[in-house]
Amino acid sequence: MKIKPYLTFLLGIFSIAVTTAQDKKFAVHTVAFYNLENLFDTINDPTVNDEDFIYTKENYTKKLTNLSRVISQLGTGENQNNAPVVLGVAEIENRKVLEDLVKMPLLKDKNYGVIHFDSPDKRGIDCGFLYQKKHFTPTSFKNYPLMITEDNTDKKSKEKDKDKVEDTDDNVIDAKTKRIYTRDQILMTGLLDGEEMHFIVNHWPSRRGGEKKSSPLREAAAALNKKIIDSLQAINPNAKIFTMGDLNDGPFNKSVKEVLGAKGDEKEVKPLGLYNPAEKMLKKGIGTLAHRDAWDFFDQIIFTEPLLRKDYSSWRYWKAGVYNKPFMIQQTGQYKGYALRNSSTEPGFSDHFPSYIYLIKEVK
Repeated sequence: MKIKPYLTFLLGIFSIAVTTAQDKKFAVHTVAFYNLENLFDTINDPTVNDEDFIYTKENYTKKLTNLSRVISQLGTGENQNNAPVVLGVAEIENRKVLEDLVKMPLLKDKNYGVIHFDSPDKRGIDCGFLYQKKHFTPTSFKNYPLMITEDNTDKKSKEKDKDKVEDTDDNVIDAKTKRIYTRDQILMTGLLDGEEMHFIVNHWPSRRGGEKKSSPLREAAAALNKKIIDSLQAINPNAKIFTMGDLNDGPFNKSVKEVLGAKGDEKEVKPLGLYNPAEKMLKKGIGTLAHRDAWDFFDQIIFTEPLLRKDYSSWRYWKAGVYNKPFMIQQTGQYKGYALRNSSTEPGFSDHFPSYIYLIKEVK
């Protein structure tokens, strides 16, 4: 069975300065997340397991070109021609690949800054941020390691050598300490056109070994995420906080619904609560990745209650979407309708579609 992608529909996209029927003008910004699927460089790094993902110079350039094409268009539409002001990214090898990405011709004029930390993930994949310096000024940034062990799951150790580090996809287990090495969570705080915002980017542990067995790992990641959010809200209950990333869980999984406590109905979001627009989209059949001919929504952008308030004198949430244009979609073969990912010989885009939200503010 072939799945049919649901192209994102945009209802009346505002321009950067738009006029409504009430003659009010609004500014619009896009905040987005994109799993860049193995954005590695051309060099074999002996400290990580990158051997299967080393690009030739030609393919590296093509991968960067493809990704820059998506990012340059992400969040744009009718008379809205600016790319994301803040973009969280995952599956990058190092800071250099992001620096190369933002120098691509389609992105160079956006003048993106880069936030990145090396994580302990042994496959060499990290998270990071791109931000438009014209609109966003970081004031602080910090990485939070996810300290989980094999005891977080019911999986028994199978190491033959007590000193061996076992590679289980992206979840790497140290045989001595039983620690599972995975990606850090990164908090970036700064000013979006003068208004303080907090952004957390995530790439939670994979479903290696099965969704049920690996679920405690993602629940632990969600607990760390909630701790970061709670600490920010303890300082300022009205803090505008976004947590985004490839959660390897959908909006209805325990990690998101119970541990984070994210709501899919705006009316249910209380002060200090979290809203998750991905829930409504997934109910409509819109997702960010496909598996076994079914859509799921791993790439979520969840945010705090103050962004739902209807006073548009400061930045508020307007709407959300998934960017999934035809050029990003596999058109033939077994995976027709899926995201056009990399192959062994041909760099594609990503096996995930990026998600985004629009922020809106009245301009006096």
